Amino acid sequence: MAKNFRLKNLPAKVRFLDVLVIFLSIYLLGALLVDVFFHLPPETSSLLQIFDFVICAVFFLDFCIRFYQAENKLKFMKWGWVDLVASIPMVDFLRMGRLVRVIRILRIIKAFKSIKAFMDSFFVNKAEGTLNSALIIACMMVIFSSIVILQVENDPSSNITTAGDALWWAFVTITTVGYGDLYPVTLEGRLVAVILMTTGVGLFGTFTAFVASWFVKE
Repeated sequence: MAKNFRLKNLPAKVRFLDVLVIFLSIYLLGALLVDVFFHLPPETSSLLQIFDFVICAVFFLDFCIRFYQAENKLKFMKWGWVDLVASIPMVDFLRMGRLVRVIRILRIIKAFKSIKAFMDSFFVNKAEGTLNSALIIACMMVIFSSIVILQVENDPSSNITTAGDALWWAFVTITTVGYGDLYPVTLEGRLVAVILMTTGVGLFGTFTAFVASWFVKE
């Protein structure tokens, strides 16, 4: 009975997009605080701007899906306008839109008061839930590792110097492709690469196991 009570305000199954939006919202709040209190190098600011546009596109997609599925559109827009405004990128003439993202995060936390209830809903299908978790971790790792690599690769011989270099290196590394055109030369950068490669191996292992589960289940 208690479990049903905790789950009554949650959907029967939490979507991958729901969880992704939660993590991306937390990241954007952190990026907002860093942007306010710290002076960032130009390339780091450019990288954050790229991520901001991509994440806002995810937010807008989430808003469109939930607006389409809402039975009462006017009732949905009572709070849905917050989600719509939160999907506005961090451009200078819309800086006030950043504050609305804080409201969105508070709404998400209020909706999922019980972490256990949220996890129970997300892992209704354990194989699918595990794959979705791995994909979300991979997305967050690409974001954070590309930001970190720009900060630690300050050696004169480093070839990861721009936002595009960092993003390309992070994506290539986590997919375990390893072109070799870009590589870290500092100890800190190599540690980041080790973590990223390990995450990539785990991601593809999880994907392989998920595909295999299709063939063995009844």
